[in-house]
Amino acid sequence: MLLSVTAAARLLQVPEKTVLRWIKKDRLPACRVNEEYRLNRVDLLEWATEQRIKLSPEIFAEPDTPDSPLPTLSQVLKGGGAFYGVEGETREAVLKNIVSLLKFPAEVDRDYMLQVLLAREALGTTAFGDGIAIPHVRNPILLHVETAMVTLCFLKKPIDFKAVDDKPVDTIFLLISPTVKIHLHLLSKLAYALRDPRFKAVLQRQGPLTEILAAVKLIELELAAGTAR
Repeated sequence: MLLSVTAAARLLQVPEKTVLRWIKKDRLPACRVNEEYRLNRVDLLEWATEQRIKLSPEIFAEPDTPDSPLPTLSQVLKGGGAFYGVEGETREAVLKNIVSLLKFPAEVDRDYMLQVLLAREALGTTAFGDGIAIPHVRNPILLHVETAMVTLCFLKKPIDFKAVDDKPVDTIFLLISPTVKIHLHLLSKLAYALRDPRFKAVLQRQGPLTEILAAVKLIELELAAGTAR
C-alpha cells in the first residue's frame, strides 16, 4: 500500500511541506499517482534510516496473527550466522562471495539473489554509515524465501560502498526476509541496535558471534522492559 504525503509526514513527524521538499531536493523516493505523490513504506523506512531521521512507531503498526509472531533480531542473526575475513575487491565481488556463504537449501537460485541485490544497490547505497552496510532486496517477495535471515560478514579488506559518510565498509549485515512486514520489522530493529555503543563496540573489534548475540539480546530485553538507552 502506497502512502500519501500526509501519511508520510505523520510517520516522519514533520510538516507536509517538509516531505515535499525532501521529495524534490533530497531524493526521498516517491511516484506520482493522479498528480499526487505516493511513497512506498519500505522506501520511506530505508531513506529515513539512511538520513538518521526517527520514524513514528506507527509505520510498524499492523495487527499480528497469533500463529505468526515476528522474529527477533537475535533469532534471525543466529540463524544467518557470522563469517570473518570475507574477501572481495569490489561491492559486486563481496556480495557474490557473501551469497555463496548463505545457509540456504540447494534449490535456491543464488545467481538470481545476487542480481536482485545488485539491482537494489544500483538504486542507492545500502551503507548505513560508520563502515557498516545492510544489503537487501527492494521487494522481499521477489526471493520467495520462507524464513527470515540476517547474515553478518566481516570483510578482509574495507571496500567503497558509496556511503554517505564516505567511509569504506568492513561490516555487512545481509538481510533476507519473506515478507515486507518482516523486512520492515528487522530493518528497524537492526538500525536501532546499530546506534547502541555496546553493540557497535563488539562489531568494531569483530567479536565472536556469541558476544554479538548477547549484545543484541540485551538490547531486546531493555526494549521489552522499556529501559532502552
